[in-house]
Amino acid sequence: MLIAKNLAREGVARQSSQFALFPWATAARAIDGNRKQDFQRSSCTHTGPDRAPWWRLDLKQPRTVGAVVVYNRNDCCQPRLEGADIRVGNSPDNNNPSCGSFSPLGVYYNLRFCCDGLVGRYVSVVIPNRKDFLTLCEVEVYGP
Repeated sequence: MLIAKNLAREGVARQSSQFALFPWATAARAIDGNRKQDFQRSSCTHTGPDRAPWWRLDLKQPRTVGAVVVYNRNDCCQPRLEGADIRVGNSPDNNNPSCGSFSPLGVYYNLRFCCDGLVGRYVSVVIPNRKDFLTLCEVEVYGP
């Protein structure tokens, strides 16, 4: 059996801000390999209440992306990811093609987005057009 390699573990993560009440909830928490979805266990990221908050993974070189898996919190606040957009491309300003979005009609604990071979150095999660917190517990990126 072939096990797919999680490319995210080799990258560097950043986010739009760091929420001061949770200084440990850094962008790197989303690529540490810990899939626990309970925020209180220090395994998730957390931005401040930003306008269009974002989280971005730098893969250090353009890669072909087959799928992105996002693990949301399961202890509360799942609707915060409603409308969040997964983007893949070479622009460091998150202005890249969309791989998919979280529907406004669901409560998600984790979701897999098929990116159909989009190529890019950056993978980002952006909540456009609203002021909110962005919290991610894990993001996995897989090749084609």
